[in-house]
Amino acid sequence: MNTRQATQNLATYFETLSPDSVAQLHTFYDAQARFKDPFNEVQGLAEIERIFRHMYAALEQPHFVITGQLVDGEQAFLTWEFRFRFKRFDSTTLQAVRGGSHLVFNAQGLVTLHRDYWDAAEELYEKLPVVGALMRWLKKRANT
Repeated sequence: MNTRQATQNLATYFETLSPDSVAQLHTFYDAQARFKDPFNEVQGLAEIERIFRHMYAALEQPHFVITGQLVDGEQAFLTWEFRFRFKRFDSTTLQAVRGGSHLVFNAQGLVTLHRDYWDAAEELYEKLPVVGALMRWLKKRANT
């Protein structure tokens, strides 16, 4: 397995991800892969696909821009921007969430672990009406 090539292939897949291509996750992920982010912790392809399909149902024009790649042995770390528009709130402003993904590959070059790291408070909650005002107030109070 060439982890560097597997990482590049996965990065390209995420940058071109669409509602139709979610069904191709099996070419990149092991059947028992684990996925964790600030809102989800699941195992298995069907559950991971469900999360990505929900992304398209809940948001307008979601897409990833990969900004960096680090590869070491069977592990990799991708840095990215997730860009989208809200469907129900400010549907005109392009939003961006910055984060990173820790990936572990098996001998076949398939992802067995995908863990996303991003600050839900700063990158998401602060952008929501009502909740955002509260989060900004709390942040201000914590910094004084």
